Order: sequence, then C-alpha cells, then structure tokens
Amino acid sequence: MSDILILTHADFCPPGHLAEALDAQGLAFDVLRADHGQLDGYDFDRPRAVAVMGGPMSVNDALPWLATEQAALAHFIERDIPLIGHCLGGQLLAKTLGARVTRMPYSEIGWQTLRRCDGAQPSPWLDGLPETLEVFQWHGDTFELPEGAQRLFASDWCGNQGFAWGDKVLGLQGHPEMTEQLVRLWVHDWAHLLDSSQPSQQSGEQMLEDLCARVTALNRVAEVFYRHWLKLAVRETV
Repeated sequence: MSDILILTHADFCPPGHLAEALDAQGLAFDVLRADHGQLDGYDFDRPRAVAVMGGPMSVNDALPWLATEQAALAHFIERDIPLIGHCLGGQLLAKTLGARVTRMPYSEIGWQTLRRCDGAQPSPWLDGLPETLEVFQWHGDTFELPEGAQRLFASDWCGNQGFAWGDKVLGLQGHPEMTEQLVRLWVHDWAHLLDSSQPSQQSGEQMLEDLCARVTALNRVAEVFYRHWLKLAVRETV
C-alpha cells in the first residue's frame, strides 16, 4: 500500500499525466475506483497525499458511493493532508467543504484560457505560472467557492475555475491531467455531446488542432500543481 492515493470514477478518466509525473519520480501510488466501492474498508489514515480525478456523474447524484467518498475526503481534510481535485474531484472537494455545486446553462468544452485571480496574495500552488494559461475543459456543473477559499482562476464561461482552501487543498474545474491519448479518446467517444450552437464549446477539430504543443504546455502547468502537492506531502512526513 502506497502513501499516495488517487481516486478515480470511470475508466476513461484515469490519472493521466499525474501518473506519468509520479512514475517519472519513481513514486508508488494506489489507484482506487470509488464508484466500484473500493473505498470500503480502506484505511483512511494511511495516505499522505490524495488526488481526486474526474468523472461523468454529478456530485449531486443519489449514488451511495459518493457519500462514502465525501466522508473519506472530510477525513483527509481533518487530517490536514495535501488534496488536489480535478473537475469532478474539485467539485467533490468544494461540496465537502460546504459549497454548492450547480448545473450551468451550457457546457464548457475544449481548450479554454484561464486568468489568474490570486492577485495581491500569490498562491504557492501557482508558483511560476503566467497570468493567463490554457487548460482543457469538459464540464456542465460548476462549484461555488467554499467559505474561506481563495479563488485562483476564472474563464470567460466559468467564474470559478480553481480554489485553494487552507494551505493544502486545491480544487480545479479543468483537466490539467490530460494526455494526447485522452483528448483524442474523449473527442472520439463523446462527440455526441458536442453542440455547435454553444459558443462555450469547441468542435472536435478545434480540440485536436496543435494537440501535441497544447498538451506539452498543459503538462508543464499540471506539474506546477503536482510539484507543490508532493512538496506538502513530504513536509508532512518529516
């Protein structure tokens, strides 16, 4: 059993570049499918860092395993260990911290420009990132900010793209974990969800344009988040 835990919720929403970054550092990690009940019986006092990935469901769906996962996240927050949430994972963290997650009147899909919002109090989660950056999106829900959270990013279509809560929790609305393979998979398998009448969405062709360069830049952004997350985890074990 590893000290790094990654929670997933669908086979097409894997850890992606997060797993690549951990493998590159020779770090072991456990991946559990929360939607398959794999949190049942798990020792919540074991992990020293937890990442929560995306999924097609809503945090407001009446699924028993979602309650189990939120209870686990509440325990991790109480333990004050580093947490990072991606899309559904960010929404789960927001809801666990008492914020509302609601349906948007449209879907934000494709490569979107995010603006930093940390302002006069720069967040260590964003160390070295520019004022604007591009992150892949695929969501129809959005979170409100938990009480006491610092807003980190906004886009034209979603005002809350990321937040830091305390010094160890990062919730993200987008998908910094994407790889070329994942983008191509989603564009192919989820083409039926695209709606050309929504200006908040890109077409499949637009999402695949300059894909290698875009994913390379996205990986660099993701590694800023992951580097700080792991630094916090190491600090907790010292």
